[in-house]
Amino acid sequence: MSADTVSAGPLWAAMYHSITDPTDDPYRVTVSPDRLDRQLRWMRRRGLTGVSMERLLVARAEGRGAGLVGLTFDDGYADFLTNAVPLLHRYEFTATVYVLPGRLGGTNAWDSLGPRKPLLDEDGIREAAAAGMEVGSHGLRHTDLTEADDALLDEETRGSREALSAIVRKEVTGFCYPYGTVDERAVTAVRDAGYRYAVGISPGPLTGLFALPRVHIGQEDTAPRLFLKRALHGRRREPVPYDAYSGARAVGTTVRDGGAS
Repeated sequence: MSADTVSAGPLWAAMYHSITDPTDDPYRVTVSPDRLDRQLRWMRRRGLTGVSMERLLVARAEGRGAGLVGLTFDDGYADFLTNAVPLLHRYEFTATVYVLPGRLGGTNAWDSLGPRKPLLDEDGIREAAAAGMEVGSHGLRHTDLTEADDALLDEETRGSREALSAIVRKEVTGFCYPYGTVDERAVTAVRDAGYRYAVGISPGPLTGLFALPRVHIGQEDTAPRLFLKRALHGRRREPVPYDAYSGARAVGTTVRDGGAS
């Protein structure tokens, strides 16, 4: 199946988390640097280019998304900077990292099982942005928005966007729902907070520009599994009207056919 055939349907966005030793990983969200290297190499050999969600959405809106894959990294682990960014640069890819400005330099304390892993601090977030990566919000503290009251919901969406924009010194356009949980109230809050898009996991009937689905990529995803996941993707997801995305001029992003700059 060619890149053009797949890109005509639903966008393909890969969801990663931590990039480090996956030995102690009860949630199966950790990918080793070596496995990530092999997965990115597989994409490159297939004629695919990994890009941030912001750039992917701009390209899709302009009808030039053929061969582009959205690469996303949730939670803002410090190992994104040390282990993922060098590999992304090796293949001339970019990605989006969704961070938690309410847990700067903290750990993944919301996970009851598994090891505590350090999160990016302010300097790390700025360094990721300077390395060409999109920085998006994952809320302030990794809170399930579907269980938040109105004040907390506003703090986690609008408040996190303002805090993160101050850190990276530019407009933050993307949001990622913690735990992938989303309802109409959360979608409305994210839209009203000024974001231009949001990603989930499998948002079902809410699928749209503010609830984009993604494909989980794990340690066990070798070349055959990646091939099957991509081939079946168009049958499992519904297309979204990406022409509604209007972030190109506002964020100064230029997208070329087959890649981004």
